[in-house]
Amino acid sequence: MFAGLKTYLDSIRARDPAPRSRAEILLYPGVWALLYHRIAHWLFTRRMFFLARLVNHWSRWLTAIDIHPGAKIGRNFFIDHGFTVIGETAEIGDNVTIYQCVTLGGTNPTNGKGGKRHPTLEDNVIIGSGAQVIGPITVGERARIGANAVVTDDVPEGATMIGLKARSTLVPAETWLREFIPYGTPCDEPCEPSAGLARIDALEDELTKLRSEVAALRSAEPVPGGRKRTGSDS
Repeated sequence: MFAGLKTYLDSIRARDPAPRSRAEILLYPGVWALLYHRIAHWLFTRRMFFLARLVNHWSRWLTAIDIHPGAKIGRNFFIDHGFTVIGETAEIGDNVTIYQCVTLGGTNPTNGKGGKRHPTLEDNVIIGSGAQVIGPITVGERARIGANAVVTDDVPEGATMIGLKARSTLVPAETWLREFIPYGTPCDEPCEPSAGLARIDALEDELTKLRSEVAALRSAEPVPGGRKRTGSDS
């Protein structure tokens, strides 16, 4: 038991440079939220739904993190800070990292019957702060969801999703194979396709040419007296 706890705390230290000791990590709300969820989930799977909800409500009040007792969570799950919501049918793999104010939300079934309504996060996924991952979609292994992104479609393995509605930047495999990227968004890599940057350069060149043409036309305009406008007349 203690060996497993040590491994878990060390996995958090590998992703977060802030704590100076394992004891400090024990104060993290995400650690307590996961502990209470393990208890609530155990009760939930044994159909003690009221007790499971009671533990869930206590955990939410204490940690500001709401994890439904029915959610399935793998090893070394880390919620950095709080204000996160995880729905009933969410499934989370191993070594997943979620930052603050994230929602793993569901969709409302049109037939009124519950089912798979929440996302599935595969191993080593990183969800940036404020992201909303909605519906019974799958976020592939080692995918990254950028801060404030809204994701409603399946995410390919290793992709980085940005924007509203989120779109994939399709980062190269040699990039996403790195061990860990804080906040799910690389800071030293372009997040937009190179074609977009080329388009901006082309528009700037066209603007420069238009300004030159306008200046030439203005200098050729006639002025009172029959003369052509010169630079000294402007």
